[in-house]
Amino acid sequence: MVSGLYSWFSSMFTAFCFMFFAFTILLSLFSVVIFVWRLKLGCNCEICHAYLTSSWTEEFDNLCDWFTHLLEKSATGSIHIHVLGNTITANPENVEHILKTRFENYPKGKPFAAILGDLLGKGIFNVDGDSWKFQRKMASLELGSISIRRHGFDIVSSEIQSRLLPLLSSVSGKQQVLDLQDVFQRFSFDNICKFSFGLDPGCLELSLPVSEFAEAFDLASRLSAQRGLASSPLIWKLKRLLNLGTEKQLKQAIKLVNELAQKMINQRREKGFSDRNDLLSRFMGTINDDKYLRDIVVSFLLAGRDTVASGLTSFFWLLSQHPEVESAIREELERVVRSSDGRQKIASYDQMRDMHYLHAALCESLRLFPPIQFDSKFALEDDILPDCTFVRRGTRVTYHPYAMGRMERVWGPDCLEYKPGRWLKDGRYVPENPFKYPVFQAGQRVCLGKEMALVEMKCVVLAIISRFNVRVPNPKQTPRFAPGLTANVRGGLPVLVQEK
Repeated sequence: MVSGLYSWFSSMFTAFCFMFFAFTILLSLFSVVIFVWRLKLGCNCEICHAYLTSSWTEEFDNLCDWFTHLLEKSATGSIHIHVLGNTITANPENVEHILKTRFENYPKGKPFAAILGDLLGKGIFNVDGDSWKFQRKMASLELGSISIRRHGFDIVSSEIQSRLLPLLSSVSGKQQVLDLQDVFQRFSFDNICKFSFGLDPGCLELSLPVSEFAEAFDLASRLSAQRGLASSPLIWKLKRLLNLGTEKQLKQAIKLVNELAQKMINQRREKGFSDRNDLLSRFMGTINDDKYLRDIVVSFLLAGRDTVASGLTSFFWLLSQHPEVESAIREELERVVRSSDGRQKIASYDQMRDMHYLHAALCESLRLFPPIQFDSKFALEDDILPDCTFVRRGTRVTYHPYAMGRMERVWGPDCLEYKPGRWLKDGRYVPENPFKYPVFQAGQRVCLGKEMALVEMKCVVLAIISRFNVRVPNPKQTPRFAPGLTANVRGGLPVLVQEK
């Protein structure tokens, strides 16, 4: 009896293994067939061929640089990647059409929600309609008032004084290379957790503790973004179904993200939230669904950590190439912020608003290196863009801030130069048309945290350059960006720090 059962289970296990490996082989063959079909039959145009064969890498390090090259050559400022069903544009009139004029026709869409759904769930950056309106309204209550912004300023100032400056002092003059990108990611993660969730993860302690959450979040972000670059969504969906390769890694990373996000929710619930003003407490007073709260937590972590860190990393790389800009910022700081005995002191929230050159220098950096290099929508109905580009229903439409910042037709013949002065008139900052400069999006989805992000960046810049000389060992090496939801530099930004 026992031997019979053993024989039956053994045969069943063998049959299962055979079927599993046979299915895996069929999946691989299916992926190859799709690749070949798209390459040979789906589209024979030069752009699609270069994308599918990756021949563009022979000339360009970053995919976005290749797209920029193609958009610059295009007479309309728009191109088609047929194998992806994607129209990409760097035309400001098209951007205004997508984000404002025909806003209702260009939601995030179900295909986008599917790509990022495992990571972002039903968070604000991955939904449309009533769910998006609800989350945006709740967030606007938190981010819109001056008192809340001043509270955020106090949190940032405290993190700078208690952690960032001591860390930089600890490596000053020691010829010890420090990854500034990693420092900024830790700094912004501490800040967003304090501000939005009332919790302090302590990532920027002097010991620079390993953060399982940060590592898992980075991996999940990178692998989720890679889904959008696949030649067919069937490939990653089948890999997810079979729990293979990158999809297996993504599943493991998201599991850890979920566990730690739930821990944040539980901690806030234990401490109480009825008398708290942080973002999570506001949502917890209205929502009882922990899964929904988890999605909100992850979305605001993405917005508050990665974008600020990315912007600061690119800014300090640019400063390493333009010492005259750093000198001009220091001169402005000295002029605006002085105590009665002539010694420099920390800039206040109100004083920062008078530092027009600093604001211009940051906006110019974000023009060349936007943290979100491109953003996509999906057309509900057939449409024609202002440049006469036809958009078929159900297809993807992408506007490209990274490429727009490098378009001569948009910014003039000096578009590739870092020139903060282009934002100034008679010494005062003058904003640009947001559809020409959609770094913070525009229209109804314009970034609610724009002002707070800029204040955080200003605080960090002033604190560092007023006390330290930061040198990039190889400043002429252009940043190479790793695939991800935000622009992270491969290998980080190694620097040497010396106190003034």
